[in-house]
Amino acid sequence: MVLSDIMQQLEDFCPASFAQDWDNPGLQAGRRDLDVKTVFLAVDATSEVIDEATAHGAQLILTHHPLLFDGIKHVTDADFVGKRIVRILQKDMALFAMHTNFDVMAMGSEAAEKLGLIDSDVLEVTYEDSISHEGFGRIGELPEHESLQDLAEEVKEVFDIPHVRFYGDPDQQIVMAAVMPGAGKGEMDLAASKGADVLITGDINHHAGIDAVEKGIAVIDAGHYGIEKLFVPYMKEYIEREMPELKVVCARVHEPFHEV
Repeated sequence: MVLSDIMQQLEDFCPASFAQDWDNPGLQAGRRDLDVKTVFLAVDATSEVIDEATAHGAQLILTHHPLLFDGIKHVTDADFVGKRIVRILQKDMALFAMHTNFDVMAMGSEAAEKLGLIDSDVLEVTYEDSISHEGFGRIGELPEHESLQDLAEEVKEVFDIPHVRFYGDPDQQIVMAAVMPGAGKGEMDLAASKGADVLITGDINHHAGIDAVEKGIAVIDAGHYGIEKLFVPYMKEYIEREMPELKVVCARVHEPFHEV
């Protein structure tokens, strides 16, 4: 399947127009006329991922996070970003990213579904017309009201995360939950204003956590990778259903850090 046709299919699914202005989804490197037989899925285009994709004979690496965020003036092996691009192009592979456009169109709803949220709605609306609205995260009622401690354990199990942290009273009863995959500390006030008892997100620092509790909302920090890795199985199912002629291989699932 020609890469340009794959790109059109992905654009139809998650239009780049839904991405944030600061974001850079889409084709990062490679030929649009490339003949693609195997797609390698990952969250990030790390050197390890490029090695895995090469070993599996993949022509396309499809990631959630873009490798290129800011402007780049030189593509050489002098820095780690340029080195990755050079390696991708040397292997005649391509790199494509679906970031905040995927967050808007799929990430939040998939996370809410895994938690079983009832009557979930968009947390942060970024697009709205006369018939629909889209945006980041979801907020809804838990299918069973439970303590913050028990919900943290559930989040750990549902998203297959080795460890989670939470801020708040372990015995607090949680009714309404907001989930914001990735880094969501900027949505704490919004989640609280919409009636959430807890915000489930990632990348929560010390001050954001204790401030949230003071504001009356608990926080479960599931890590940035912890929830967003659902991009990989989601897109595997999508590609196998919509583009069955392609072979799909997934990166090894593991947290990008170690704990002692």
